[in-house]
Amino acid sequence: MSKTILITGAASGFGKIAAFELAKKGHKVIATTQIYPQMSDLIREAKEQGIDVVVDKLDVTNTRDIDYIHKKYDIDILISNAGIMEGGPIAEQPMELIRSMFEVNVFGGLQLAQGFIKKFIDQKKSGKIVFTTSMGGLWTVPYVAAYCASKHAMESIAEGLKTELAAFNIKIATCNPGVFGTGFNDRGVDSIFRWYNPTINFTPPSVFEDTAESLANQLDPQSMADCIVDVALDENSNFRNVHPKETEDFVKQLQVDAWTAKS
Repeated sequence: MSKTILITGAASGFGKIAAFELAKKGHKVIATTQIYPQMSDLIREAKEQGIDVVVDKLDVTNTRDIDYIHKKYDIDILISNAGIMEGGPIAEQPMELIRSMFEVNVFGGLQLAQGFIKKFIDQKKSGKIVFTTSMGGLWTVPYVAAYCASKHAMESIAEGLKTELAAFNIKIATCNPGVFGTGFNDRGVDSIFRWYNPTINFTPPSVFEDTAESLANQLDPQSMADCIVDVALDENSNFRNVHPKETEDFVKQLQVDAWTAKS
């Protein structure tokens, strides 16, 4: 049965791949981008590939955009995928960068979800919301701790929604990517050097070089996008979906180890 699915952050990465895959399966997809130039690029790319998607502008930090989208579309599934990463040691990271991540990754995602939840309940519809969080929502990666904090917040929000909305038959799930080569992680590392100054900051620059090296063998994002698609369409999906399995096992072990970690 065809569903109407809105996905945020569809200009690139998992969002774009998942939007196109869902459209190929015959679903009505509203693929949203933060700014108009991304919207134009996505329209052109979909047309070139013969993929039928509706493309619209949605900056999740812009209340007017959110209100417009809520009024314009009736949907069955929301895939809340938009996110940003600003890297750097949290002891020195400028507060405005941390706030900007929370505005997009937490407050924007929640405000968008709230409006569609209200519509689901008003329409007596059993909708579903899938949040793209991160493996960083379940453990803290050094030098992107603030980003991980925003994803931890979304994990908690999603879990709260799952419990609180169960009586309304609204399903909630999270998808937690490992390290995939969408360019997102690389730009997160790049972002450090827009403010970091070795003559002022006390964190040695060598640690960032090590972080960059750890991104050398990132995974193909197609499999993560497929995971998001499967979770969105599965009426009985798990709440938490860490991918790949190796990352799930790694995170589980870290959570066990946390109980005996020293200060």
